[in-house]
Amino acid sequence: MSDASSEAASLESGGAPLSGRVALVTGASRGIGQAIAIALAAQGADVAVNYANSEEGARATAAAVEAEGVRSMIVRCDVGAGSGPAKAMVDEVTQQLGAPAILVNNAGITRDNLVMRMSDEDWDAVVRTDLSGAFQITRACLRGMIRGRWGRVINIGSVVGSMGNPGQANYAAAKAGLAGFTRALAKEVGSRSITVNLIAPGFIETDITAALGEDVIAAVRQQIPLGRLGGTEDVAPLVAFLAGAGGAYITGQVIHVDGGMVPS
Repeated sequence: MSDASSEAASLESGGAPLSGRVALVTGASRGIGQAIAIALAAQGADVAVNYANSEEGARATAAAVEAEGVRSMIVRCDVGAGSGPAKAMVDEVTQQLGAPAILVNNAGITRDNLVMRMSDEDWDAVVRTDLSGAFQITRACLRGMIRGRWGRVINIGSVVGSMGNPGQANYAAAKAGLAGFTRALAKEVGSRSITVNLIAPGFIETDITAALGEDVIAAVRQQIPLGRLGGTEDVAPLVAFLAGAGGAYITGQVIHVDGGMVPS
């Protein structure tokens, strides 16, 4: 029976579509990552909640996950800290919940400045966290996915990776690189029933965008055909879809969730 058929049978028998799967969501203590963790839990997945600084936020996410009737744990790791911490995090999740079959690379940082003024440190920090960190955590998860002959890697990119943005050359480069990584990895692991996709959100209402100020937000709205900023509820259901039976034949794709800012 195919993966899609197996999950469809689970639904028909009253089971949750992702029941028995373990998901690891990085940067899940707030915003989009938090919404993704809860959406996966609502589909039956046990969820490991990664955080770097906000333990309080991670615990709140884990509590919301467990309210869906599944298991959860919090795991601290700076995803830009290197391959050693990345592997240690995946090992810890595997020991407590099982090998992650669903990985959502959501964690990221920004260090904005014009290229002429951008320091090497700010360039390196963003690329290390937003691109190299995703690579290292994915590599650490692949062994379990390959052994289980099933996996979902869902990378969270950005509209900036496709259209650019002044003052964000480091962030745009990292997110564009993440799209290339997504396409290449999809070709490497597709034969093992592992799909790899990237979701590129536009301007989403979070505490980060709230700090932009009304003038900036008003200017952004004028660039969005739908005339509004997105919400975390516009992103999280797509992650859950790609993680389930509906996403079984979708791989190597960059999917924009941006209100029409970037034409496909």
